[in-house]
Amino acid sequence: MMLNDIIHSQTLTMDRTVPTSGNEEINLYLRTYYSLLRSSREVQIKTLIEAHKRMNSALHVLADEPQPDMAAFIYAILRMPDCLDRLRLVIMGQSEQVFAQHGFPNVESWQQVIAPGRRRRSYFDGNDQLAVYIASRSDIDDLVPILVAYQIERRKLRQLLNKDNVIKELERIRDSKGGVPSGNSLVRLASMTGIPAEDLARLAQVWGAKTAEKFLHIAQTKQELSIRSLAGSLADYKRATRRWWRNVERHLPNIFMPDRPVYFVSSNTHSLPNLLSGYALHIEEQIHAYIRENGSDDLQQEYHDILERNVPSSRENFLYYALKKLEQADSQVTAARLHAEREIGLIRIPSEHAFDIEVQIIPLSSINVNRMDERLRLPNIECLETSQALIVNVDYPLGMAAYQVLTEIARNIAEVRGVYIMGKAATLNGRIGDVMIPSVVHDEHSLNTYLFDNCFAADDVAPHLVYGTVMDNQKAITVPGTFLQNEGYMSVFYQEGYTDMEMEAGPYLSGIYEMVRPKRHPSNELVNLYNSPFPVGILHYASDTPFSKGKNLGAHNLSYFGMDPTYATMVAILRAIFETELSHT
Repeated sequence: MMLNDIIHSQTLTMDRTVPTSGNEEINLYLRTYYSLLRSSREVQIKTLIEAHKRMNSALHVLADEPQPDMAAFIYAILRMPDCLDRLRLVIMGQSEQVFAQHGFPNVESWQQVIAPGRRRRSYFDGNDQLAVYIASRSDIDDLVPILVAYQIERRKLRQLLNKDNVIKELERIRDSKGGVPSGNSLVRLASMTGIPAEDLARLAQVWGAKTAEKFLHIAQTKQELSIRSLAGSLADYKRATRRWWRNVERHLPNIFMPDRPVYFVSSNTHSLPNLLSGYALHIEEQIHAYIRENGSDDLQQEYHDILERNVPSSRENFLYYALKKLEQADSQVTAARLHAEREIGLIRIPSEHAFDIEVQIIPLSSINVNRMDERLRLPNIECLETSQALIVNVDYPLGMAAYQVLTEIARNIAEVRGVYIMGKAATLNGRIGDVMIPSVVHDEHSLNTYLFDNCFAADDVAPHLVYGTVMDNQKAITVPGTFLQNEGYMSVFYQEGYTDMEMEAGPYLSGIYEMVRPKRHPSNELVNLYNSPFPVGILHYASDTPFSKGKNLGAHNLSYFGMDPTYATMVAILRAIFETELSHT
């Protein structure tokens, strides 16, 4: 059976232990686009518009209204490459071989392009086609609604912008204002189009000097997007994941993974290396000089207030944030940071010819405990120098790719000593920046409800979190995609105590089930994982509050204050790893 068929059969059945109302519109949308994507030819995005609107997505609240939903539009363009407005066709495939087999040879000779808000290996042919590498069906559940939302909102914007007076104003902004509407020109443009000035300003932050030109392009041209899915069987995804791990093994000639115990971490590429190397803390004077000479007023004021203890913000977190700004201005700093990481044995392995998930390998015995962040120090931490264990940190995969990645790694190593997941989530009862610690996860992929002993409690995170609140004993739901949720759907789960909505916990727990049980994970069952032989820790920090209309990361950016929950959770993860490993030494 093809993977698409499996998906359709699963989406028709809901977990008997969880209420199902509020999901039929989402199921209809899923069935619609998966049935169309079975076609061997491209599918026009416009055929999905009505199903998308009927879903009443919480992330696209104005989909069926005449006024533009700028939060949804910005969310979409941040998760696609900048060439989005030039595209006619988006092609999805698992590997270079799959693309070649379907008549798209040498896609990697096309221009590689990136999206600010999504990690997907993508190649633009310079004309109107984009080849996108996908790691699992979750990429489909992410890409399709993004493209449909973009198509809907672009049509609305064209109607508002395709007027003589608006076009003349945009041309004036392009020719005399550096392409960015501001001041009186921003007010005039808002008045002419009916688009709130704050939304126009937010979009100008994304597009910069291209803003007027991109608006003119929308006004003066029609764009009809199509999408095509190549292959799509479970075997195709497994083959792609195997190629990804073989690339990791090739970069480790001196480390034989099947002989080493592993602590698996799913997080990001910056917080764990920053904490372990302590590099930013040891170049504070250089960072201070950069802030003084080049930093914004807000940045300078925040650093001053931290030093004067006028605010409770973490000095260390601020330096990690400022380091990124410094690196953008000075590539030599990046080279020095990477050198400092190599000195503690950290190996960064970018993906090649497959989906875009970086891996970091860190031997615990190589960590310099005198240089790492002080928050990580534990009694007898020096004993780590005798450890044979490795930390394997993956740049968190999207949705079902998490299952693919964890199960592939588990098949190729000696022993798992812990699985620790840090990720973003939407909160139904908290605020942006809060941390949720679930002990129950309902997974919309497998339809299982997982019960597990989360090794973290609020007391493990709270001492390191300044601005947010830590809530443990929460119930999480793993959704198939960010657009694939509506208010009715959320309300039903909220009534049952589910407050934490995210995309990876369920697939990871399905992978853990197969690591501790002698069979494939079940479907549509209540699953007890309390007897796992290794610690399992899941920490989510809130990046969205979907019950607040339009309050998503298309409308807001966590920016500096996102450092607070990110580093609080990573400190807790590393301390947990050290405690467990010290008990083995």
